[in-house]
Amino acid sequence: MKLNEVRDNPGASKPRMRVGRGIGSGKGKQAGRGGKGQTARSGVSIRGFEGGQMPLHRRLPKRGFNPPSRTVYNEVNLSRIQSAIDAGKLSADETITVATLMRAGVVTRQRDGVKILGSGELKAKANFEVAAASKSAAAAIEKAGGSLKTLRDAAASSE
Repeated sequence: MKLNEVRDNPGASKPRMRVGRGIGSGKGKQAGRGGKGQTARSGVSIRGFEGGQMPLHRRLPKRGFNPPSRTVYNEVNLSRIQSAIDAGKLSADETITVATLMRAGVVTRQRDGVKILGSGELKAKANFEVAAASKSAAAAIEKAGGSLKTLRDAAASSE
């Protein structure tokens, strides 16, 4: 094979459609743009316009409130942490923090910290230093013989 013999596979590329070249071409007259007027031209900005009637997105009420400074936690279940310890990605000997969970691949983004949830069972004795934990998760960690230090409580007590 030579460089000048390299070709696309048959049917890999189609010739471009030449529009507006007579009725016989199938793309004559309006050239596939529908009727005349604003929508046949470029730069149309009438999405959601309903002929002067109040558009649906303005008829419906706004709902909810998005607080600008809300805290978003990475929620991790105890079963996920236990499976990472079993797989050897996490060590139960060192303190489990956001950084260790990110290195282990349990958490992908740091966000505002990690919240441990109580779904699953924790068999390993581990020390946690996380932003928050549910009551059931705290109880399970204590039952397994580990310790839990929540950074949210530490920040609240220092103020």
